[in-house]
Amino acid sequence: YLTMMATRLIELRRVMKPNASIYLHCDPTAGHYLKALLDAVFGVRNFRNEIAWRRSLPHGNVSRAFGRIHDTIFFYVLTDRGAVWNQPALPYAEPDERTRRQYRNWDPEREDWWQPTSLLNPNPDRPNLTYEFHGHTRVWRWTRERMEREDAAGNVYVPPGGGVPRYKRYLGDQRGRLVQDIWDDLPSMSRDERLGYPTQKPEALLERIIEASSNPGDLVLDPFCGCGTATVAAHRLGRRWIGIDITYLAVDLMQHRLRDTFPEDFAGGVPVDGEPADEAAALALAERGKFQFQFWAVARLGGTARGGVERKGPDRGIDGVTTFPERDPADPDRPTLDHKQVVISVKGGATGVGDVRDLRGVVEREEAAIGVLVTVRQPTRAMVGEAQAAGLYRSPWDGSAYPRIQLLTAGRIVRGEGIAMPSRRGLPQYRRAPRAEERTEQGELIRRGGGDAP
Repeated sequence: YLTMMATRLIELRRVMKPNASIYLHCDPTAGHYLKALLDAVFGVRNFRNEIAWRRSLPHGNVSRAFGRIHDTIFFYVLTDRGAVWNQPALPYAEPDERTRRQYRNWDPEREDWWQPTSLLNPNPDRPNLTYEFHGHTRVWRWTRERMEREDAAGNVYVPPGGGVPRYKRYLGDQRGRLVQDIWDDLPSMSRDERLGYPTQKPEALLERIIEASSNPGDLVLDPFCGCGTATVAAHRLGRRWIGIDITYLAVDLMQHRLRDTFPEDFAGGVPVDGEPADEAAALALAERGKFQFQFWAVARLGGTARGGVERKGPDRGIDGVTTFPERDPADPDRPTLDHKQVVISVKGGATGVGDVRDLRGVVEREEAAIGVLVTVRQPTRAMVGEAQAAGLYRSPWDGSAYPRIQLLTAGRIVRGEGIAMPSRRGLPQYRRAPRAEERTEQGELIRRGGGDAP
């Protein structure tokens, strides 16, 4: 693992600009090893923080240790000076005890708390700032004109009995509480945000990181992008972005998430490099990795991997599933749609008539409408005959007929052929991510507070 990470960190350092930063997330199991590795690649002087992010709320299933509820985020810069840094701060939604002691005066007109602060200049040798004001001759912070302007605006406080004037510093004018290296304020993922990806992070976490270490128009790179939280956060914040993942399942999920979240920006699709563009590339993928070939084929056919994004246990002859809507023929005007299942089986090696028979059995067992067998080579005549013997699925809605067992090769999929079935009519392939304007009020408050960055 460390060897794999070392080569990637070296390459990441190579492509980073002088003002760039890098954030590495890990759990406490590997954190100390990765810290030593990061020191070696980026230099001890370029270490900025070891951030403790509370990823879950306290729980009670602890028997022999303290509850493990945090992960670690290491923050490094490429050079000791010049890195982009926008200090995140949390708004004073409700002052804590310490802040309340400082800002203890209430202004009913402004409806804000304030504290008196000094108007004196720390440099005693400023003749141009030495003058009499409210009966006191001092070296003041501002010129006489500025002082009189602030006094007229009601921002100068003169203590009872004619004390030295002081400036009213309002709580609402302050940036807020500066974010420290323990992040226990970020909200957990809402139900709408969860896509079922095992390592998904909250958007608020990535927004805080991206805002802190980049400016609008900058380029954000996530080399392990998973379901695309960093790319969504970067796009939302006006950054350019690149997301990389080795699994076609993650790439497909990220494309759907971007299209669902920003439908106007990605109406024409999300540009992807590295997918098989011809039959030879698809066959090479099948030889290189059986599961990646399965994920690619299922995604290209509009299906989802069986068992979601985490594949566990035997597949029972099903590598992917998709559905299509049908109406009750006795009540075609009924608005509720019945969903019929299509099962997908992908074979990356040699195939024969037995595979078709097995798929027929799966279709019957699952009570599916259609079964699809994906192969890397042209099916034999016996395979075609066995598929035809399975008969047709006839739509009770419009009477259209579709082969119950369908055979597709990798080459045909690359050329754009798909499953013959009734229209999906816009059914989502994955759990749909909310549109950008559908963020919760909690998320809006986080962004307004300036407490979100990369």
